[in-house]
Amino acid sequence: MTGSPPPRSHCSITVIVPTYREAENLPHLIERLDLLRSAVGLDLKLLLMDDDSRDGSQELIDSLGLTWVTLVTRRSKRGLSMAVMDGLERSNSDIVVVMDADLSHPPEKIPELLTALNNGADVAVGSRFTDGGSTADDWGPFRWLNSRIATLLALPLTAMSDPMSGFFAIRRSTLQAGRQFDPIGYKILLEIIVKCRLKYVLEVPIHFENRHRGSSKLSIAEQLKYFRHLRRLYMFRFGTWSHLAQFLVVGASGLGINLLALTLLISRGIAEKMSVAIAIGVSMVWNFALNRRFSFSYARGNSIVGQFLGFVAACFMGAAVNYVTTTRLWPLLQFKQLAAVAGVLAGTGFNFAASRFVVFRIKHVKPGT
Repeated sequence: MTGSPPPRSHCSITVIVPTYREAENLPHLIERLDLLRSAVGLDLKLLLMDDDSRDGSQELIDSLGLTWVTLVTRRSKRGLSMAVMDGLERSNSDIVVVMDADLSHPPEKIPELLTALNNGADVAVGSRFTDGGSTADDWGPFRWLNSRIATLLALPLTAMSDPMSGFFAIRRSTLQAGRQFDPIGYKILLEIIVKCRLKYVLEVPIHFENRHRGSSKLSIAEQLKYFRHLRRLYMFRFGTWSHLAQFLVVGASGLGINLLALTLLISRGIAEKMSVAIAIGVSMVWNFALNRRFSFSYARGNSIVGQFLGFVAACFMGAAVNYVTTTRLWPLLQFKQLAAVAGVLAGTGFNFAASRFVVFRIKHVKPGT
């Protein structure tokens, strides 16, 4: 980016920073942003979205009396992603920049992010893992591995090297093209890339520094939210294919439950036919529970009894489809295993279609009824 033209001076910029108990870091963040405003001549404002820290942050901002710095205290729908979305909705600037308050993101890289937007990027991202990017020396192998696994899981959604980055710049007009924003957890960038259907993501290398003041808000619970967030994004991007993938994963886990239950029952001296029947029942209940919770979670508001009976009926019908398909193809194929495979695929396809569009269907209610 060196040597690129500076961002157009008439573009207004809002830096959105979600905060929670970051009073120790705010003076240092503001000082560095102020130096940047003076050195580059940016029309830049700072919008702090604080989740009711009660740590002196509000008093600090009031005492500074800076017209370009605003702190908003949030008391509902708290959380990092929701704080950022709230800030994006409040901003009316041409460009918004999102970054953390702990100075792990270097404010001095903002001009490069803005230049990337001027050069045509849909979103410019401060990246730790692109060429030239780096992390603090004491980051540790566990943290590095955690980040790399999260990146791999996001690969079907974006090919960028650092989708977990919390440092990016985007035009407000680009954001307005997005729809159905429903973030969860601590990372908002993926939500924006997927929901705004962004194609040109440009990564700017940064050095990611560890925080020196305050404590990290990243917990196991927050990391688990990332998986829930990914699932939502997969469903938004891939629709029915995402439901099918989840259905197949649940089915595979049900096979494991079936074999486990069968082994335990036989080891306890239960008759083989009875053991097989019980194991099938256990795996069927398992599959129903997981499909209702994950694969077709949108239908959890409907009657669980009716859904379970419909699911059992669909499973028996699927078994019948499997049987008929296999026996019809049996005399036509030299390799009989192919007939069995075709039967399994046909039965599975029937089970999925019945579950998706009958058992766990969405009930549409006409307005006013």
